[in-house]
Amino acid sequence: MDKYILGKYVPYNTIIHRLDPRMKILGMIMLMVSVFLSYGSWTMMFVLSGINAIVIFALMLISKVRLRDLLYQLRSLWLLILILMFINIFVPPVGSIHVIAESGNFKLYAESFLQSGKIILRLLEMFGIAMILTSTTTPQELTDGFAFFLRPLKKIRFPSEEVAMTVSIALRFIPTLLEETNRIYKAQSSRGIDFKRGNIKEKFKGIISLIIPLFVSSFSMSDDLAFALEARGYNPKAKRTQYRKLHWSVNDTIAVVLIVLYMSMFITFTAMNLDFIKQAFPFVW
Repeated sequence: MDKYILGKYVPYNTIIHRLDPRMKILGMIMLMVSVFLSYGSWTMMFVLSGINAIVIFALMLISKVRLRDLLYQLRSLWLLILILMFINIFVPPVGSIHVIAESGNFKLYAESFLQSGKIILRLLEMFGIAMILTSTTTPQELTDGFAFFLRPLKKIRFPSEEVAMTVSIALRFIPTLLEETNRIYKAQSSRGIDFKRGNIKEKFKGIISLIIPLFVSSFSMSDDLAFALEARGYNPKAKRTQYRKLHWSVNDTIAVVLIVLYMSMFITFTAMNLDFIKQAFPFVW
């Protein structure tokens, strides 16, 4: 298990591993809210996002999730990030006023790079939070946690148990599909298919040779899972019991209080449009 994969549980005995899954799901939602809030100025946004990044990085260290594994998960998104930067350069954000270069009618705004940096930072933070949750919580615990929060919706006949099971299976299938993709990639490479060199047509054929077996394998795994559930007598409409009960501890209460206070700070800055950076340094953006 040399690399973390988003969605794969990694067994360690850290304080985050021992927390209740309901608390971790709540914490993930609250941290996501703080990540996607908007602030009064670019400087304020990057300062608070930097605080967020430091906190998330500290949580990663505690839960033994390595930064290089997070960057490894984002390797397939660098092309998307470059495309976003290209779009921001030619379609600058609304209200852009700081010109750093000009050629004829074309103006290059500093806000274009700031917007791209904001997107990259948010992606890193979002994936970091997701990796902390999935690497410290087993699929069964995630299912029980989601089912707990969806249980009140049963009063309006919402299929909470089915949705919780679906979410759990989806999270569990992420590392399985990534491992299967890697296996097919190596198998096709050993047969002489070059995914890295060649013209666009050859690369497209290589991708097709990777995607089609992956789809076939995915459907096969889905059938096996369905047969396994049927063989074990799984009935989504039946009343379910739990072999392992969720236990809320003092540590969970302390963690929730800390996260609520932390998120409240960010919401206060947004709601009241507070900008202590600009008040202290009026010359910054």
